Amino acid sequence: MSDPIILRADRWLDIVRGEVRSPAVLVVDGSHIAAVSPGELPSPATELDLGNVTLLPGLMDMELNLVIGGPFSGSSRPDVEESPSFKVLRGVVNARTTLQAGFTTVRNLGLFQKTGGLLLDADLARAIELGWVAGPRIIPAGHAISPTGGHLDPTMFQRLGPGIMPLSIEEGIANGVSQVRAAVRYQVKYGAKVIKVSASGGVMSHAGGPPGAQHYSQEEFDAIAEEAHRFGLKVAAHAIGDDAIRACIDAGIDCIEHGFLASAATLKLMVERGTFLVSTTALTDFLDVSKQAPEKRAKAARIFPRARAMLTAAIEAGVKIACGSDLPCFPHGENWRELVAMVERGMTPMQALRAATLVSAELISMEDELGQIEPGFRADIVAVPGDPTEDIQVVRDVRFVMRDGVVHRND
Repeated sequence: MSDPIILRADRWLDIVRGEVRSPAVLVVDGSHIAAVSPGELPSPATELDLGNVTLLPGLMDMELNLVIGGPFSGSSRPDVEESPSFKVLRGVVNARTTLQAGFTTVRNLGLFQKTGGLLLDADLARAIELGWVAGPRIIPAGHAISPTGGHLDPTMFQRLGPGIMPLSIEEGIANGVSQVRAAVRYQVKYGAKVIKVSASGGVMSHAGGPPGAQHYSQEEFDAIAEEAHRFGLKVAAHAIGDDAIRACIDAGIDCIEHGFLASAATLKLMVERGTFLVSTTALTDFLDVSKQAPEKRAKAARIFPRARAMLTAAIEAGVKIACGSDLPCFPHGENWRELVAMVERGMTPMQALRAATLVSAELISMEDELGQIEPGFRADIVAVPGDPTEDIQVVRDVRFVMRDGVVHRND
């Protein structure tokens, strides 16, 4: 075994108590934090003095897709021109970029590509855990569960003609109670750790009806939640419309992604039921819609202002809000924009930092392992200059990244 690591820095963030403390002296033994400000230091040990920085728990992004976006491959239509294996290699690059940005845990929320039934994100997650490639801890969803013609039916993004790139039940296109049960079971069988469902229309697709139109019946939502929960998995729902959000809440679905058109009454219901919200609010500022079809641009112009106002209302209502960016709606590695946007919508910097640590850890049922700098927790630690509780913008300038006790960046 290697010697323990002693991390020294000017400051560290006690996320539970909500205060920046000085100085920082952490002992990391293997993959976990062994001690914080101990009276006696181990010897021998490797010492790293990081200087004038603040140590934070590893940040988390609860909504992204690593197998799309990122580096340009020369393909004008990567959704149909790139093979599943090439998409995984793309994911390797994006995973490294994400980790270097200080995000040590992510949820990969829903493949909607032709894969032949392969769970690309589950395989990428396994390769990272084996140490083959560098990346964040991935909670994979496998294929998103979507009805035919729903928001995450990939033919709806580009209006592909009949018979072009059809997806199977195993790849997430499922209609009716029996098919959605089968689709969930398949994702679980091959490595999904969370289930993603397309519950309503979206902004950047040609899905029929208004962007908030409910996709599945209550019986179908109930079946999806029942199947996932039987296996001990949570369910995340892409849901924009108010009726769809309420149907998801009634089904016991654990997390609402986006939630752009949620009413005050629905936000109150989320508080009462303990339903999480991942608002992906930064995309309403930074998603480039200039090359989209006119009707998509019109939807964005109509929906995005309401989405920003919804998050402010959700903050005021006390909804449990976790951090999620929906990358690559803007470039991988710029996940920090979500924390900045949450502060602009009304969170304090400390609330935004908790959304990306404590609340996200609770959402993935790892609150006893992640999200805090405390003895016994995993050694996921990042360093930023300045004081992020005073200026959230400093999270864009990550200087040091450790994940499970392994240093991946040290500037």
